[in-house]
Amino acid sequence: MTTITIQEMAANQVGQERVSDWVEVSQEMIDKFADATGDHQFIHVNPQMAAMTPFGGTIAHGFLTLSLMPLLSSKVPDAPQIEGVKMGVNYGGNKVRFLQPVRSGKRVRGRFKLLELVEKRPGQWQQTNEFTVEIEGEDKPAMIAEWISQIFV
Repeated sequence: MTTITIQEMAANQVGQERVSDWVEVSQEMIDKFADATGDHQFIHVNPQMAAMTPFGGTIAHGFLTLSLMPLLSSKVPDAPQIEGVKMGVNYGGNKVRFLQPVRSGKRVRGRFKLLELVEKRPGQWQQTNEFTVEIEGEDKPAMIAEWISQIFV
């Protein structure tokens, strides 16, 4: 694992793209997300009824797809670690687009491109990433988001 300073990351990593390993979106994962959010719409949790839709089976919630960002970012094998990070927090998104549903049992991976990393005040940095969720075997991604987080060092 490579360790760099946040200043080195700001100077050398903007524009770099990293790709995670594949992760399966199982029906169990979808069901647990439905329980956590209270969104039990049949297209997510009822395989028999969902089979009668154009989706042909159950699909992940769009917000489940978005919420995979931390898991997928943890599965980027060559991601450098920033020295001295005290915490990181979500700040929000500039845009999120759900382009294609993720069917239960499909594998997805994250593609992360660092668009900007700037110091907002001493010890507080703001990073903007383009986050794309790709579906194995599909041409079109499930989702593209521009996401902002704060890093405290």
